[in-house]
Amino acid sequence: MTLRTLLATPEWAAVRVLAGDPDRPLRTVRATLDLGQVPVADELVVLAGPVSPADWRIDALLRRSADAGGTGLLLPAVEPLTGTRLLADRLGIPLLVSETDPLELLVSARLHLVAPDLDRAQLVLATHRALDDRPHSPDQAVAVLRELLRAPVALLDNQGQPFAGELAEAGLVRAEEPVPQRIDLDDGVLLAHPALHPRPGLWVATALKGIAAARADVVPPALAVAASAVQRWLLANRLELERDARSRTALLTDLLRLDAEPGADLRRRIADAGWRLGGWHIGIRVGASSTVDTVARTHEVVRALGAEDTVIAEHGEGWTGWLTLDQEPTAARVRKLAARLRAAHKALGRTLVTHMGVGRPYPRAEGLATTIAEATDAARLAATRPEAGHFLHVDQLGMAQLLLEWTRTDTFEPAARALVAPLQPAPGDLVRTLAAYLDAESSLAETAAVLGVHRNTVAARIARVEQLLGVDLTRRDERLALHLACRTVTMGD
Repeated sequence: MTLRTLLATPEWAAVRVLAGDPDRPLRTVRATLDLGQVPVADELVVLAGPVSPADWRIDALLRRSADAGGTGLLLPAVEPLTGTRLLADRLGIPLLVSETDPLELLVSARLHLVAPDLDRAQLVLATHRALDDRPHSPDQAVAVLRELLRAPVALLDNQGQPFAGELAEAGLVRAEEPVPQRIDLDDGVLLAHPALHPRPGLWVATALKGIAAARADVVPPALAVAASAVQRWLLANRLELERDARSRTALLTDLLRLDAEPGADLRRRIADAGWRLGGWHIGIRVGASSTVDTVARTHEVVRALGAEDTVIAEHGEGWTGWLTLDQEPTAARVRKLAARLRAAHKALGRTLVTHMGVGRPYPRAEGLATTIAEATDAARLAATRPEAGHFLHVDQLGMAQLLLEWTRTDTFEPAARALVAPLQPAPGDLVRTLAAYLDAESSLAETAAVLGVHRNTVAARIARVEQLLGVDLTRRDERLALHLACRTVTMGD
């Protein structure tokens, strides 16, 4: 053991190093009332009685300790003279001072010398007691561990960013490696333990600096205990989230199927969920990739939309919701709300790739399904429109909305597929090329940029399309028919 290791223990945390280097070996600790004491090698001398800061015998004791290869000198609640501190620095002998009872420090030091693993055992036991079997939120777990370690602690996500707590060195954790990590710092050490193993998920991390770095071998088991507590909370929280999500989805489904006034049971469930059926509703649809965990990411969507008058529920590959207003909104109010939702969608895009559609305002429960259907159609179109920021409000669609409804009929899609069927077996992905060409208003250069090919390649493919389909793409009617057909086939696929 070294003196630094002893100073890092909780019992010695209040001891101050006034001079000297604490990285000295420590083999014994002796309490004395005699300033004429003769120290031995690797011994820390603890003065147990009062002493005057100007007593010349302190300097003499420091010299004898240095000559004998001693570890240092602890003074009880006294600030020695500057000359004494300079002498300790010159001799390289640590000079310590503490307000704590010297005999308590003596007992603690001897216990740690006899049982070097005592600090580790006490820390693990204290962590277990503080983080018992009850679920503790990440913030609670971080706060408990921070108090026990007397060092900054944070829970990091799979990008190495703080999920709870604060840690300046968080970016140094290698988040892609789900194993305990130890990273040396200029003035200490950074320790991290995965909360989910073997899949990368969250890390419990702490930075031990200065004297605290001496506990680098002591702290990891406590981090493992805290990581287990976080994992228990994650599992319990996930079950609760999934239960709530199923309840919201089922309630939304019942509402959308409603073709009459809701019954008493449905009204009770709506009231329990805090949803409003009265007033005017504006539908919202947020679509996402099928790979997105909608249950886990719901809080991000709710936080982005961030309004008390907004309802959001997990629904299919994304989220469905609505805004509720007390009175019929004016056109200016609708535009303002749409702008707010566009800004919310843009903010959400920093962490999640989505497309959003917004419906028009409709009153009461019977209008809810209508505005949500409009929002869903708008979101479907928004998914194919990067130029609009993947956001569309139904009021922006006009005839496009009517055409979209038409292309969703049972008769149009088979006809559309039959129309472009000759292009399917041909090489060169002709359907996609034709769709991009028509979207680009017959511009070869823009189509080539979208597809990432040469414009001559696009020209050859378009000529092949005209040949296979027997059409003339300079004719507006044929272009319109093929444009709708391509859009229907690609959206259906």
